Amino acid sequence: MYVIAGLGNPGRRYEATRHNMGFDVVDVLVDRHKIPQGGIKSDAMYGKGRIGAEPVVLLKPLLYMNLSGRPIRAMCDYYKIDPEEELIVLYDDIDLEPGQIRIRKKGSAGGHNGMKDIIRHLGTQAFTRVKIGVGAKPPGWDLADYVLSRFPSAQRKAVDEAIERAADAVEMILRDGADAAMNQYNRKV
Repeated sequence: MYVIAGLGNPGRRYEATRHNMGFDVVDVLVDRHKIPQGGIKSDAMYGKGRIGAEPVVLLKPLLYMNLSGRPIRAMCDYYKIDPEEELIVLYDDIDLEPGQIRIRKKGSAGGHNGMKDIIRHLGTQAFTRVKIGVGAKPPGWDLADYVLSRFPSAQRKAVDEAIERAADAVEMILRDGADAAMNQYNRKV
């Protein structure tokens, strides 16, 4: 069984913002695979189902981004999964251009506060992650204001395509492994 966690902030105010890319990918996977959502456990909304042959739990932490670690750790503990082998985290990355995705099997938080909290709660940096590019903040912008803003319409098509590709990448990770998915998706678009 895999736990697939999309990072974001709860509430309508944050829908379609740069910081909610992980939530957006979970929504695509929920729709594609008809996985029921709405269960609440350990400060996360979740649903159980299958993606291909693999049983999965799709979840969205209901605490704000910077507090994502505790709900993810609680779900990993509850379902008795090894985060280093059976956790996939989906989140926004300002170091990637809008439309780009990148898969890694381990690594630092890279300045992302949600990832810092997850690493702190799990006690490891070795878990699979799919990063979705949102682009660097423009000069003079506050980082928090930037990641909580929405994309301009000129970038929306590329971003929507990246969300779909990130969902495709998750499916490939489950089917063929992270290395195969990295070879397929860690390319410039």
